[in-house]
Amino acid sequence: MHKFLKSIGFSDMKRRDVEMLLTELIRHPDTIKASTDSEGAEYVELSCQYGPGFGIMIRGTYNERDEFQMDYYYPFLEPYQMSTEEFVDIEKHAEKESYAGVCDDYRLGVTLIFYLQNVVDYLAEQKLRGPKERRRGAMLSALASEGKIVLPVQNGKEDVIVELQKRMEYNKLMSQARDGNEEAIANLALEDMDTYAMLSQRVEKEDLLSIISSTFMPYGIESDQYSIIGEISAVVEAENRISHEKIYILGILCNDMVFDICINAKDLFGKPEIGRRFKGNIWMQGKIVS
Repeated sequence: MHKFLKSIGFSDMKRRDVEMLLTELIRHPDTIKASTDSEGAEYVELSCQYGPGFGIMIRGTYNERDEFQMDYYYPFLEPYQMSTEEFVDIEKHAEKESYAGVCDDYRLGVTLIFYLQNVVDYLAEQKLRGPKERRRGAMLSALASEGKIVLPVQNGKEDVIVELQKRMEYNKLMSQARDGNEEAIANLALEDMDTYAMLSQRVEKEDLLSIISSTFMPYGIESDQYSIIGEISAVVEAENRISHEKIYILGILCNDMVFDICINAKDLFGKPEIGRRFKGNIWMQGKIVS
């Protein structure tokens, strides 16, 4: 069973239940998309939604008897908003016909890697327009395996303005550093040293969560999974129409990047509200913009 099935409301299902669910999806999908894979064979996506924007995607092929043969499946949350406008490289996974998006967005501080959702669209575009490795922009979403709600950092209006000015200056320096500006690189190094010194002093007297407002860090050995802390900008309560489990879809602002996450209410500690923060582990997904 897929680890993140519980994120969309299938937490109590046994293997046989999942097999029955996938069989029903193959018989009665909500959407069907087809293209040609990297080896020239027909490649098909079947999907079904079990709530607002979340569901299961199955990928595979049809044989000579017009019978669908599943390659693999995964749960998903549909992204609806632009998260990054940076260039995205697409890389194929070695073991199956699945792809990852790779993006260097300086707001995060790490290379962003996400599981590509719209593979058929990508393959169809390659077929029509020829190979085009880089796309500009991606819409992101995520599934959370667990999480907790954290109170917001208490800042006055003046602190918010100062913090915004610092972020704008930092982003400007990062942009210049990527273009090879040596002075910007040196200034960033000095700023990192000052930040480290400040944190070392404050952490002796304060809780870490009262100092750091948001984080975005790789988690575990999977390249597209992250540990995050981000501000909640929207809260939607939903229900899986099959299992009737309660689901939260949260809009998240993390390191100035926006995306939605889907989490089972059973796996969320605390009550989500706009302005509070979400802390947890996520599997990042996304769609490239053609």
